[in-house]
Amino acid sequence: MYVIFLDRNTQYKVKSGDIIRLEKININIGKKIIFEKIILLSDNTKISIGQPILNNVYVEGSIYRHGRHKKIKVIKFNRRKHYKKNQGHRQYYTDVKIKNITYKNSTL
Repeated sequence: MYVIFLDRNTQYKVKSGDIIRLEKININIGKKIIFEKIILLSDNTKISIGQPILNNVYVEGSIYRHGRHKKIKVIKFNRRKHYKKNQGHRQYYTDVKIKNITYKNSTL
């Protein structure tokens, strides 16, 4: 069984036990987080699609780790104009471990 949920305009496909990497969430490690904007729920036999989201379905997870991605280099260059600019960027992230998927007050 898996679900597709929406978090800050990004869709994620998860199942129980997965670890997903999201943009930085300001919650301490070990705390519980609940995702309620479920777009699609797929059991082994049927698929439920929300119009636009499903009611009474949510995903429980816990904050697993915080960190930063590898540095990317941003280079701006104009030839023959004596212009060159180097810049770096490291994006913050949060890893979330999915505990379970709950549908209509019963765990699936």
